[in-house]
Amino acid sequence: MRPIYDTWNLGYKSIFGAVRQFETIRFTIRLPKDINPDFPPVVVLFRTGFKERFLNMNEISEEEDCFTYSAEYNARYTDVHYYYFSYTEQGIRHYIKRVNCHEGMIDHGELFQLTVYSSDYQTPDFLKGGIMYQIFPDRFCKSGKVHENVPSDRVIRDDWGGTPLYKPDQNGHVWNNDYFGGDLEGIKSKLAYLEELGVTCIYLNPIFESHENHRYNTADYMKVDPILGTNEDFEDLCKEAERYGISVILDGVFSHTGADSVYFNKFGRYDTVGAYQSKDSKYYDWYSFINYPDSYEAWWGIDTLPNVNENNEKYTNFICGDDGVLHYWLSKGAAGFRLDVADELPDQFLNNLRKSVKKYSQDKVIIGEVWEDASNKESYGVKRRYLLGYQLDSVMNYPFREAVISFLKGGDVKHFIDSIMTIVENYPKPTVNSLMNFVSTHDIERAINRLGGENCEGKSKDWQSERYLTNEEYQRGKNLLKAAFALIYFLPGVPSIYYGDEAGLQGYKDPFNRRCYPWGNEDKELIEYVKNLGKIRRMIPNLKEGRTYFVLNDRHIVDDRVAAFTRQGDDLDYIFFINRSGDEVSISNINFHLERFENLTPCYGRFENNTVYVPPYGYTIINAKFVK
Repeated sequence: MRPIYDTWNLGYKSIFGAVRQFETIRFTIRLPKDINPDFPPVVVLFRTGFKERFLNMNEISEEEDCFTYSAEYNARYTDVHYYYFSYTEQGIRHYIKRVNCHEGMIDHGELFQLTVYSSDYQTPDFLKGGIMYQIFPDRFCKSGKVHENVPSDRVIRDDWGGTPLYKPDQNGHVWNNDYFGGDLEGIKSKLAYLEELGVTCIYLNPIFESHENHRYNTADYMKVDPILGTNEDFEDLCKEAERYGISVILDGVFSHTGADSVYFNKFGRYDTVGAYQSKDSKYYDWYSFINYPDSYEAWWGIDTLPNVNENNEKYTNFICGDDGVLHYWLSKGAAGFRLDVADELPDQFLNNLRKSVKKYSQDKVIIGEVWEDASNKESYGVKRRYLLGYQLDSVMNYPFREAVISFLKGGDVKHFIDSIMTIVENYPKPTVNSLMNFVSTHDIERAINRLGGENCEGKSKDWQSERYLTNEEYQRGKNLLKAAFALIYFLPGVPSIYYGDEAGLQGYKDPFNRRCYPWGNEDKELIEYVKNLGKIRRMIPNLKEGRTYFVLNDRHIVDDRVAAFTRQGDDLDYIFFINRSGDEVSISNINFHLERFENLTPCYGRFENNTVYVPPYGYTIINAKFVK
């Protein structure tokens, strides 16, 4: 028996997922014949802070086991809408709400979500179908170039690959002031290597002058940190990267500055008069003092990171004005910005930031750090509007990451499918095609450790610092990492490799996930695997914008060791099978007209005699046109 309602089926909801403003969408439900409503059902829609709206449904057909009702809705208002269906029978009101992620059930479940985004919303094309590579600048590659004006209070390491310092000093402070010397010139020297990986975009963790190696405590927004090079070096990197077909995205840290900065100047390092030094400072209004000067609002209470008032007119103009920070770095060649802690940037600031970036060029990208579903996120009691067309182009896709890791570690395959499809369904299509998909970043343990090693939760820094995988753990982690890479390369969005993951670099949480790239000690077999993924990604046009549909565990394919999904196109659909187990999996009697995808070299799986064979921890790709 068919479901009463199913948001994944175009026969029930005429547009899959989010809808563009002013599009007309048709809702259809199928009520069993043993239900006799007093009146035709209604669709009940509402937005946060607005009254419910009732859409009368019309009976459109009688089928063998049900009556079919339908209603149309013109999506005029950009917002996150919620809806359900309702009818009365013998005077008793009943509801049809969401269960099993996407199906309707009578008198059970939660509200359905409908995201309506701006009719003008577009996202830059250069990311779509590409591959991103995230670099923590101090730890990727050291050119050996001598840099001037490096502060004398920094600890300069000469043991590339050593364990980052993590223990507090005699005053209990961890200053993150050890530097291994990775620089912009070093990145430039490895552009050919990145091209071989298929990389089309580099995302750099912060490069602005700062006095800790992570550089999230900005000291001067208008200068490259001296140990990385100069502003001219950044401009040269962007120009050289363009020759390889690679763009460069910067990390924008705009919710706070460093206390040790031009603007706050708590320690008197700079000649400027900082907000800490005088209420007459031109930067004083940027900050919120509780008891001047030593008590002030700081990011998560960390006094080295004083919060800024983002909507202060002078600060907003400094960042977003025509001569501001954004336009300056875009003019130097930056392709856009990843926004640190986007949850802590107020809506008006994000609106202004987008206007500024898009005024410079519609092709520049804005990616937000959001750890949850960004379509319905609430932060500090405010319903966020990240993806309605007025703020972000994309977000870091942490929900995907958690779904992938959980599935590969033995989680329920249905939960995996639901987690992926919820994001695909809730986000606007322009965002979906630009999502930053990853399994590791600078803020979380490396995936190879999470997949192959011990759980580090609750473990001390001492435990994590010199904890390396055994040979057996490494092999297991590597095998599952391959499957993870295949998933993020083939699912919707843009795969993002955290530097060194492709080389087998290990590391638990910060700062051990920020070790130096192991030049000369790479896992070359793993690198070749990732290179081949890049080649395959370039060969399949559907990976740029093709719609996704999971064929696993439906009436055709049942094997919970394998994730199987299509990426659909106008001329040809591709079906991807990724195996999380150590056994070859065979899936027989697929009732489609299928055609072997012959161009994959090397071939990691095969399709013979109507049977798909998926190698251990591997993948098989076939192309197909389903029989209508």
